[in-house]
Amino acid sequence: MNHAELAAFLKSRRDRVRPADVGLPTGPRRRVPGLRREEVAQLAGLSADYYTELERGRGAQPSTQVLAALARALRLGGDERDHLFHLAERPLPLAASGPTALVQPALLGLLDRLTTTPAQVITDLHEPLVQNPLARALLGVMPTGRGPERSVVYRWFTDPAARGLYPAEDHPHHSRVFTADLRAVAARRAKDADATRLVAVLRRRSTEFAELWERREVALRRTDHKRIVHPSLGVIELDCHSLFSEDGRQRLLWFSAPPGTEGAAQLELLSVIGTQDLSAAADGLGHRPR
Repeated sequence: MNHAELAAFLKSRRDRVRPADVGLPTGPRRRVPGLRREEVAQLAGLSADYYTELERGRGAQPSTQVLAALARALRLGGDERDHLFHLAERPLPLAASGPTALVQPALLGLLDRLTTTPAQVITDLHEPLVQNPLARALLGVMPTGRGPERSVVYRWFTDPAARGLYPAEDHPHHSRVFTADLRAVAARRAKDADATRLVAVLRRRSTEFAELWERREVALRRTDHKRIVHPSLGVIELDCHSLFSEDGRQRLLWFSAPPGTEGAAQLELLSVIGTQDLSAAADGLGHRPR
């Protein structure tokens, strides 16, 4: 692995990204035009020490998942992402979904412009890929696991704590919506190992999912009205919208409330509160699931 060239490339891309591009404040004391090392680490879900070692040309060969996270954090284009993988001597990801996926440029461009509303990009298997700051404040930071456990659908049906984001009386609705959406996706990806494995694991581990699956309800979730439980602001009523990528493998989700409603006022407060009150509400993986 070419440690020196990888380090130089990472630094050059970090210098290019402006804080406003990723929803971070500029601040009067910023000494660099681009991102700080710790900011890149935060956006990629890495420790600051680990990322610093990469930029110093040291450390172990980064994994495929780490490289994909860095490509998203640094807003790399397709050729730049491929170059990053080549420098690290890692094979390019073949799948257009999962934790190694490169966020599709059109969705990422829109996400960067949604600075006043919570928004994130997920895969069609409900694996979060990238969030803006307001999404982190509303939903919590993204999970960092691998395999099925990275999927919000998997966590919904296998971890009771994952349901704390919604009032208990809304849980049956979300269970039905998740299952119907996953059935539609699984049919489209009938020969895909990740989709097949997720369904198989859920049918084994969750009686509720298995029973809902047998109903054979099919419906991609394009829009939904949600009540989200926030630790400081209480229940926030929002509309959740979905914009699908051309191939259907990724979705941009954003949350909004009609002007003049209590939900709109709570979103304004959320931008002030940020993530400072989320630590007590986060689950063991540091994530309040969507």
